[in-house]
Amino acid sequence: MNEELIRKATELLLEGIGEDTKRDGIQKTPARVSEMMGEILSGYGTDLTDLKKSIFPDEFSDMVLVKDIEFYSMCEHHLVPFFGKAQIAFIPDGNLIGLSKIPRIVDVYAKRLQVQERMTKQIADKLDELLSPKGVAVSIEASHLCTMMRGIKKQHSKMVTQSFSGIFREDKSYLQQFLLSIGSDTAKELDIKLDV
Repeated sequence: MNEELIRKATELLLEGIGEDTKRDGIQKTPARVSEMMGEILSGYGTDLTDLKKSIFPDEFSDMVLVKDIEFYSMCEHHLVPFFGKAQIAFIPDGNLIGLSKIPRIVDVYAKRLQVQERMTKQIADKLDELLSPKGVAVSIEASHLCTMMRGIKKQHSKMVTQSFSGIFREDKSYLQQFLLSIGSDTAKELDIKLDV
């Protein structure tokens, strides 16, 4: 990241909205914003190839589920945050991965300018690529400040995005097990509304 460029851009932005960039409360804002951007958008500089070292062979073959992974991201359309929780499951096919690595994958993709739909698919695709499991399920629920603070101003609306691969697409019972495990109301009506 070009910290100097971010500082200059922040100063221009402050001038553009009519602020005095020399006043006490604002004077250090460009430097603060630059430092913050380096932290909250650190996903650009993170390489996930080293996660292969955390994969190990194992015969466990039932669903592995990591729930309620908190994340914060930045909407690429308005540069305001969206935040929520990810629920991630996979059915192993001979390989497992260290528990902390799944939230790390979420963080790497969340700490970029994003749209929730793409982030959901990126997480699922990375787990598929790393583990070659029988299937991956990712469900993300998030609140978006771009719809809460501006525009339509709906304070309680949430967006849910999901990505399923392999056995979660092919066998409705696995999908239902995942949805029930994460407390989704969809699972209760699965037989009626979902033809997998």
